[in-house]
Amino acid sequence: MTPRDGAGPVRSLKFVTLLVALSPDLLRWGAGLQLRDNGYEELLVALHPQVSEDPSLIPHIKEMITEASFYLFNATKRRVFFRSIKILIPATWTANNYSKVKQESYEKAQVLVTNWHAAPGDSPHTLQYRGCGKEGKYIHFTPDFLLNDALTAGYGSRGRVFVHEWAHLRWGVFDEYNREKPFYINGQNQVKVTRCSSDITGVFVCEKGPCPQENCIISKLFKEGCMFLFNSTQHATASIMFMQSLPSVVEFCNASTHNQEAPNLQNQLCSLRSAWDVIRASGDFQHSEPMKGTEFPPPPTFTLLQAGDRVVCLVLDVSSRMAEADRLLRLRQAAEFYLTHMVESHTFVGIASFNGQGEIRAQLHQINSDDDRKLLVSYLPAVVSAEAEASICSGLKKGFEVVEKLKGKAFGSVMILAASGGDQRISDCFLAALSSGSTVHTLALGSSAVDSLEELARLTGGLKFFVPDKSDSTSMIDAFSRISSGTGDVFQQHIQLESTGETVKPHHQLTNSVTVDDGVGNDTTFLVTWQTGGPPEMVLRDPNGRKYHTDDFVTSLALQTARLWIPGTAQPGLWTYTLNNSHHSPQALKVTVTSRASLPAVPPATVEAFVERDSTRFPHPMMIYAVVRRGFYPILNATVTATVEPEAADPVTLRLLDDGAGNIQMNAPRKPVGRSEKEQKWGLSRAASGGSFSVLGVPAGPHPDMFPPCKIIDLEAVKVEEEVALSWTAPGEDFDQGQAKSYEIRISKSLQNIQDDFNSAILVNSSKLKPQQAGTKETFTFSPELFTNGPEHQADGETQRSHRIYVAIRAVDRNSLRSAVSNIAQASLSIPPNSAPVLARDDLILKGVLTAISFIGIICLTIVIIHCTLNRKKRADKRGNETKLL
Repeated sequence: MTPRDGAGPVRSLKFVTLLVALSPDLLRWGAGLQLRDNGYEELLVALHPQVSEDPSLIPHIKEMITEASFYLFNATKRRVFFRSIKILIPATWTANNYSKVKQESYEKAQVLVTNWHAAPGDSPHTLQYRGCGKEGKYIHFTPDFLLNDALTAGYGSRGRVFVHEWAHLRWGVFDEYNREKPFYINGQNQVKVTRCSSDITGVFVCEKGPCPQENCIISKLFKEGCMFLFNSTQHATASIMFMQSLPSVVEFCNASTHNQEAPNLQNQLCSLRSAWDVIRASGDFQHSEPMKGTEFPPPPTFTLLQAGDRVVCLVLDVSSRMAEADRLLRLRQAAEFYLTHMVESHTFVGIASFNGQGEIRAQLHQINSDDDRKLLVSYLPAVVSAEAEASICSGLKKGFEVVEKLKGKAFGSVMILAASGGDQRISDCFLAALSSGSTVHTLALGSSAVDSLEELARLTGGLKFFVPDKSDSTSMIDAFSRISSGTGDVFQQHIQLESTGETVKPHHQLTNSVTVDDGVGNDTTFLVTWQTGGPPEMVLRDPNGRKYHTDDFVTSLALQTARLWIPGTAQPGLWTYTLNNSHHSPQALKVTVTSRASLPAVPPATVEAFVERDSTRFPHPMMIYAVVRRGFYPILNATVTATVEPEAADPVTLRLLDDGAGNIQMNAPRKPVGRSEKEQKWGLSRAASGGSFSVLGVPAGPHPDMFPPCKIIDLEAVKVEEEVALSWTAPGEDFDQGQAKSYEIRISKSLQNIQDDFNSAILVNSSKLKPQQAGTKETFTFSPELFTNGPEHQADGETQRSHRIYVAIRAVDRNSLRSAVSNIAQASLSIPPNSAPVLARDDLILKGVLTAISFIGIICLTIVIIHCTLNRKKRADKRGNETKLL
């Protein structure tokens, strides 16, 4: 990290996913959404382009959100409702006088409607990746869920389901059931249901009908075939996060109804706080008061939008600053690759440039052939001007002129703005850019690029990138590769498989391999670029041993690029390339490999990288996220590497893990992604740019250790004979990096005691337990009898007959900095002979269906690898409303 006075360096973030396989060793918020006067406005619902056209789908969406608005209004005690909704219709549907999109797109929507792709089931889910009290990324519904009324028998009405998912998305609360642990034994040695609230009632039955409750206990275990059925009439009003399908449920669990003992995600990730407590602490509730009176709010209004032709204009800086560090050459290399290979067919593309003034270089031209692409490349600027001034607003004005010539407005168009900085008046055109309806993606070239350039991208819903002045950096091409149509259709988009660069010494080689898995392979292209001298000697070998040599590449000496296109579908397997620097001086050599989906109905594996916010201030960490998945299903155990490129220092490469450190969701998906034999053998290769961020206030010199170990959130306790076995994921010395010095483990017979005053709980002797490297699975066993017979204070209502203990842990680093206290784990002590846990009559499970979530874990410090686990909601099955005791 290279510090600056008053502001830290702008950083470019690149995620590279390599060799995803079965082996553990290998393997939006949209800018428009806002809350005003108790009403959510500009909520965006988007339909995937591959959703079949169905006129009845839109009315069902409207009915769902209208019902949800009134249900939400009551559940939040007259706090919030939905005022205005936008529904984005796919361009593949028949035009029907829909309004035209501005900056809206599928990838910016808060609610997605699409098919699962290669997986059965219609369970709604929410992608949560930032932990308790933090907003998620999107809600997902399938078309069948919205159209098939039979599903409401198990899930409940769609409006209630929407509110359940909205609480996940907007307020960062979690489910209060646990499919893996539907029952537990409480501190009074009673069998309880994992639920909230405990007022829900039902009937205890065995396989063939009602039976004595003791028949369901065999050697301290639950007997297979025993189950609970909920009563048809309920009086419990909570909780929406447990079972919104019950007619009586109209509110969230609060402090008085919350079940802190239940082993569910809400307790684990929110430190035993109730859902309502988390919701009330949100920004939405901190800045609004309940509506007065007794009247209901008006129903939501809906606007239907549809994208037209895709229109893109490149707006490129040609001021004299572009001569520094070969900026113009690297920009031309990236723009040429974008025009010839990345931008989708049938797109209208124009080109503008600017120095002190703007200039139109190419009017809109639709791409229908390779000749169209070559023509557009010929209009790219080849030389820089002598003028140092760069008027970004002048360039944007010409860009808007270009796109407006198609249909009179810039609505729905895209600007790709590359600028080297030096313009302090860019804010003068913020209003014009915002009102244009165009999305502006920005590339800041070099350290002199102004902060306002990134603000322009944020205001218009665009992406922002930083490109350092390093000859072997692939950031420029990575940025262009990241910019897609925004439709969400991965079958039509190019996927980046490889991105690497290196300065190679004279007569040395750059050798590496890239995997082309059987999910991709169409339109596969290898791009080689260099900065000085002539082309390197190139050899590419496919999985069958066939070799491609320098003469097989299409070489451009003017652009200093060489490109090889593989006809048909590339052979799956390892492709090995060797670049030989045959010159007498070092060469900066870079390789980029892209491909497209090989099968029309099976989505390819993808990686998405992004940061939590644009900037942070030292010593607060920057959270970086990566999602590795196929369709909506996670790919686990991927080897993921994050490369952080500072302004003027060497890149920092870090390994990202989905192992439970930080805020990792530990529940495995019900149906993990299957892998072919070829994927198991070779793995997967993917690369993606994650944009840029800045760290402010970094000290210029050495500073004291300010980073404690990460909080442990996956602590588990299991009674094994006469001992308690603990397991958790090791944090690091600094957040999730390195190796902590020691652990502090404490236990209590009182949940309230250990929650409110960890330091006063009984200390377990763990002096012989030495922390392992961050990400390693830790285990530790101890005998609770040595601690639970002491005179520890009992909470009100508890007695010495309590058969349950509570355990928590925190890590300590070498400078005595302590992590936050972990989640609280529970363990039942031995049940006396001839004594079975007591099952109270009202401790009954409700076999309802709750909508699912996808939770993405956060690894503390500057890196995060997240995997989406689609935790299916409990559904009604052929046996009706029932759940087996497991």
